[in-house]
Amino acid sequence: MIRINLLPHREEKRKRRKEAFLRLLALAGAGGVAIVVGVGGIIAAHIANQNMRNDYIRAENAKLDTQIKEISTLKEEIEALKARQQAVEDLQSDRNQPVYLMDELVKQTPEGIYLRSFKQDGQRVALTGIAQSNERVSELLRNLGNNSPWLERPDLVEIRAATVGQAKDQKKVFAFTVNVGIKRPREKEAAVDGKQQAAASAASQPQ
Repeated sequence: MIRINLLPHREEKRKRRKEAFLRLLALAGAGGVAIVVGVGGIIAAHIANQNMRNDYIRAENAKLDTQIKEISTLKEEIEALKARQQAVEDLQSDRNQPVYLMDELVKQTPEGIYLRSFKQDGQRVALTGIAQSNERVSELLRNLGNNSPWLERPDLVEIRAATVGQAKDQKKVFAFTVNVGIKRPREKEAAVDGKQQAAASAASQPQ
């Protein structure tokens, strides 16, 4: 006996396939959403972690900036203290400058020169006097510039013809004004150290 299936089996199969496809599609969509959410959560966690690091770095930078400002302030205070200390030392050493000046003028003034006066302004001294000739003034300048450990940088301000004495005793001389610098003890020591180093360097070079 032949049996004939009159049910719409093709439609049933198509319907089942469609339902299976929809289920798979829903599962795929759910899986995609889960993946997106998971990846988004991981990225958000990384971003939050990086933001925490950035906040820590900014906080540490702020601390360093504060420390740098404190160090800068300390340096300024140290420099100010050094400047005050140097000023006190200079005042103490300047008390002996007249002694050094008088001693050096006696040593470095050649014969044929008569010093009339000198006036100190800071570290410069103005000398006025008379000389028998221009050569005597030139010799004085050389002595002050090259032979004195306390005096430096002589500068001829003025030289002019003049006369001294009266009537038959009048003599022709040259009146001059010279400016010269006077060193402080620390400047003198620095100059001596420089000369010693230069001499040592020259001695160490092969002949």
